[in-house]
Amino acid sequence: MARNLIFGLFLSLIIIAAFSATAKAQDAQSIIETSFNYMRGNASIATVHMIIHRPDWERAMTIKAWTKGQKQSLFRIIAPPRDNGNGTLKKGREMWIYNPKVNRVIKLPPSMMSQAWMGSDFSNNDLSKTDSIINDYTHTLTGVENIDGKKVYLIKSIPKPEAPVVWGMQIQKIREDNIILSQEFFDEDFKSVKKMTGFQIQMLGGKLFPKVWRMQKTDAKDKYTELVYNELVFKQRLEDSLFTISNLRNPGREAL
Repeated sequence: MARNLIFGLFLSLIIIAAFSATAKAQDAQSIIETSFNYMRGNASIATVHMIIHRPDWERAMTIKAWTKGQKQSLFRIIAPPRDNGNGTLKKGREMWIYNPKVNRVIKLPPSMMSQAWMGSDFSNNDLSKTDSIINDYTHTLTGVENIDGKKVYLIKSIPKPEAPVVWGMQIQKIREDNIILSQEFFDEDFKSVKKMTGFQIQMLGGKLFPKVWRMQKTDAKDKYTELVYNELVFKQRLEDSLFTISNLRNPGREAL
């Protein structure tokens, strides 16, 4: 009888542990999805100042950006004049770039998605912020911190088997009000490669949002790229015609 009691207790502990792990995974998935949808919104229009900083030089450009849902993004450089008109269109896992100097639209192969966008520390994939983090990773809540009186969730994200991603792991810090404070990217050996951090959280577009995002390589503290939001407007919808190759090459009135 004692043996049965011990076995029953042991089985109960296993069930509780399994349930706890499942609950944590569900909580982490929910936190990731809610945060992603909060930060991106149904649709948005933004004007962003990008600063690429290196020890002996800096380069700056201004970008107009449109997003719709979880999969569609359009970016167009509007300054400086030499880069004006360069555009990038992302729809799901597909991306096209347009160079007005040669008047060509080029579809990027998957192998180029991890390459630097316009020489910055953001990759082509980073800038678009599509739903890969939601669908291609399994998430685990690993801890909770308290920062400035608010809960901050630490979430570890591991790629699902056969997921078409380059990162071996990501770690997010997400505040209880859905604001992403940081996102760290690791290679297949779980070595940190780079980290994106949000600063100057303030009201933008009618909601709290980091005004500044900094992407920095782990082994290069004197090199980084910052995105500074000058304007941000969240919309209920944008026309699908905005996110087309035709509009990438020849912007319509809605893209000006």
